[in-house]
Amino acid sequence: MDKVSRIFLNSIPILIMIGLVPIINNDYFLALIFSLIIIISFRIKKESHEGLIFVSGFFLMIFFEFIFISTQVEVFYRNSLFGIMPVWLPILWAYGFVAISRAVKILDK
Repeated sequence: MDKVSRIFLNSIPILIMIGLVPIINNDYFLALIFSLIIIISFRIKKESHEGLIFVSGFFLMIFFEFIFISTQVEVFYRNSLFGIMPVWLPILWAYGFVAISRAVKILDK
């Protein structure tokens, strides 16, 4: 399988999660669905240190999104996390960190 196909396959969970955002209006239910997608994805394939990458991405993106929002670079109408952003957003970003890590590994081979 070529590199582009492998990177695309690793991006499918993110594409599904993004596709669910306009469909599911309850942020907490959406966060639960995202968590289930990520758990299933990790059961299918999990490489070393991806748990650390995920947790780092989660907390880093809460921090950076907070900075963007406080400088009014971004505005969210869905603000279920700390009253400033959707609760599911850091979960999506955290898995994005994992997908980017996988893409870099694929490109390095």
